Parts: sequence; structure tokens; C-alpha cells
Amino acid sequence: MSAKWLSNQEMRAWRAYIDTATHLRAALEADLGEHGLTLGDYEVLVILSEAEGGQVRMCDLAHGLGLSPSGLTRRLDGLVKAGCVQRTQCPGDRRVTFASITPHGKQTLKRASGDHVSSVRRHLIDRLTAKQVKELGDIFTAVGIGLGRPPSTDD
Repeated sequence: MSAKWLSNQEMRAWRAYIDTATHLRAALEADLGEHGLTLGDYEVLVILSEAEGGQVRMCDLAHGLGLSPSGLTRRLDGLVKAGCVQRTQCPGDRRVTFASITPHGKQTLKRASGDHVSSVRRHLIDRLTAKQVKELGDIFTAVGIGLGRPPSTDD
């Protein structure tokens, strides 16, 4: 199969994404580092804090994060060691394991969330117009749908 090469405008968009995404993630990680969290850790705590009962089946959490089961285990190990997350067996089905946010995890998330939102605003949102923010949301929703991810319900 022959590749359809990128136009100059398409290449500019792609390169801008590639050249910026790593540095944006590093800036967000650095700001969360003050709380002893990575961006991946923060994402886990948010998902668990928003879940009913503060817990999610491990297989569902891995799928939601786009991780393999072993990748999720590695991601959770530090959070478990820090006392932010616990793993528990389902009483009705020993094959099912849940990841649950602990009270310490909720406090850690609460302490980090203001700084994280400020970091997102400083490094991304405040650099864009309202129209660009909407377009960015539309762009990543379309890409996510193409990757089989459900669209966000937030407007």
C-alpha cells in the first residue's frame, strides 16, 4: 500500500504536535512532582475519585487508561506504596480485583488539584483563545473517536 504523504500544512500540524506534546507533558509532570505525583498517577486518582464508591475494577481501569494489566500494576504500585490507592478482591468473585482511592489518596488529589489546574491553565489554556480551546476539544474528541474512545460528555 502506498502512503499518502502529508501536505506542508499537514506536516506543520503534525510536527507542532510532536514537538510540543512531550514538553507540555514534562511541564505538567514537573508541577505535579511537588506533590509526589506523575501525570499518570494524577489521572488514576481522578478516575477513582469520580467513580461510584471510589473504586474501579482493575480491568476497566486498565482499559480506560489504555494500559495493559501489567502496565496498570506498575502504575498502581507507587500509589499503593504511598497509601493513595488500595487493591481489594471482589467478595463475590475472587477473579475480580478493584482499585480504590483511599482517604489519603483523596487528600493528595485535593492538595494537588489546584496546582495542576493552574499548571494546565498556565502552560496550555491561557495561551489559546476561547475559539482555539473549543477547536482543540473538537480536534481531540475526533481523534479519540477514531481511536475507539468514547467522546467526553462535558461541554
